[in-house]
Amino acid sequence: MRAAPILLAVTLAAGPASAAPPGYFELHPGVTLESGDSWVEAGRQYHLYGVQACLRGTFYTDRDGRRADCGEASLAVFGAYIADTRPECATVVKVGETLHVACFVRIGRDRLDLGNLMIATGFAFAALRADGLPYHAGYAVAEQAARDKHAGLWQFKDVQHPAILLGQAASGMASQP
Repeated sequence: MRAAPILLAVTLAAGPASAAPPGYFELHPGVTLESGDSWVEAGRQYHLYGVQACLRGTFYTDRDGRRADCGEASLAVFGAYIADTRPECATVVKVGETLHVACFVRIGRDRLDLGNLMIATGFAFAALRADGLPYHAGYAVAEQAARDKHAGLWQFKDVQHPAILLGQAASGMASQP
């Protein structure tokens, strides 16, 4: 189900450089996006904490009746936010070799949580723990609001929450001898 990573070259406008706040690092240009919630930079794996992008290789039907890759839609929006907002991130937890991070972006005078932005606009979902509860309760609230408003991918009736698909895959693997 995984397609090849997409290289995103973020172009920075010339202007005064500002350093990330203490404890944060800048999401630099040229990262390799693996999905709509993860990337690789300098050989290190990063993932937006508590966020689950639509899975690449899963599909929805657009308003013109065409099938489109749901994961590619999440990835494109994630890439656009990175290119347009230059996120600053901080590590929340390291799991294995992956750093799970929280990132914020500046849009105008507002400082926004990138994970919440992806979920609230309907292009990502609240990641769920094995017990079915979200890693971050606020993200579940944002997801429900996006679903209620039919925002982003929620406007398409056949979009499947990736947690359902991941749960089905895990159940299938558990039942195999």
